[in-house]
Amino acid sequence: MNVLTRYIVTEVIKGSIVAVLVLLSLLTFFSFADELGDLGQGDYGLREIFQYLILALPQGGYDLMPSAALLGGIIVLGNLANNRELVAMQAAGVSRARIIGSVLLGGLLLGAVAGLIGEYIAPATERASQSLKSMALKEQVASQTKYGFWVRDGEVYINIRRVTDQSHLGDISIYELDDRRGLQRASHARRATYEQGSWNLADIRSTRLRGGEVSAGEQAAEKWDSILAPDLLQVFVFRPENLSGSELTRYIRYLQDNGQDDRSASISLWERIVNPLLILTMLLLSLPFVLGVGRDASFGQRVVIGVTIGLGFYLFNRMFSHFGLIYQMDPVFAATFPTALVLCAALLSLVRVVR
Repeated sequence: MNVLTRYIVTEVIKGSIVAVLVLLSLLTFFSFADELGDLGQGDYGLREIFQYLILALPQGGYDLMPSAALLGGIIVLGNLANNRELVAMQAAGVSRARIIGSVLLGGLLLGAVAGLIGEYIAPATERASQSLKSMALKEQVASQTKYGFWVRDGEVYINIRRVTDQSHLGDISIYELDDRRGLQRASHARRATYEQGSWNLADIRSTRLRGGEVSAGEQAAEKWDSILAPDLLQVFVFRPENLSGSELTRYIRYLQDNGQDDRSASISLWERIVNPLLILTMLLLSLPFVLGVGRDASFGQRVVIGVTIGLGFYLFNRMFSHFGLIYQMDPVFAATFPTALVLCAALLSLVRVVR
């Protein structure tokens, strides 16, 4: 890598990092304002809000990276054009193709970093942030182990082995303690359903310990007056957007083996695969604004152009994914069409500029 290539790559990466930090700061500010509406509910105080926002940063940065690449590319390369640095490079014999290649090399590095964040960091921190908020709001303690989900409700300890959704549970064990923290009753229910503000247990077996005596019994159904909140269980329901690529692959295989609809998980998987290409596409889209008619635009104009296009694409991409679910589109098409559309527009614009 020669000096000019290294210089362009460094400037592109620096500009994109600055752009993602700015966008992430704005996103965090608006999220903070939104979270203040829940301040004081349960144990959800300012400390918990800041912890929640910090844990949400990796996922936010991952989602904003393509828009940041576009914004950073337009601003940084535009400054190089305004300072006549790009003209000087071309006068020294550096072709436009080589400049474009250097920009895309920077995009490859950004895509690699975004891929690592999306695979190894963002899913775990996003789940942790949702867990922290739910438990703080509901004043309940919950944890996930290889033996299922454990929830504490006062002096009642609950083990849930299967969560179909937040209102349908399976394989539930309930342990009730007395004032001296001794076991008073142990129950097991095959399933539980949340209806009209309370839980209904089905196929229950229970054992009572009272005064040194032990008694066992069975019931077909029982109303369970627990303050266990369905919203808390939402943390433990598999949500495709909170899974890494490898976890999504295993989850899709599980859904297919059990004859369930895997379209949502498949779209999320392909979106993760396409994300590095999307970063390259956004950088490619920034080049016509620099090499073409937009090279004399002011800094403010470039910011407006970058934010408008980046935000517009982000909204369109999210909307098209939902359309893919609603209209049962092919997952590959639903995940790749917005990126392919922008890529075609970028290539056509770039060909016109280069000519």
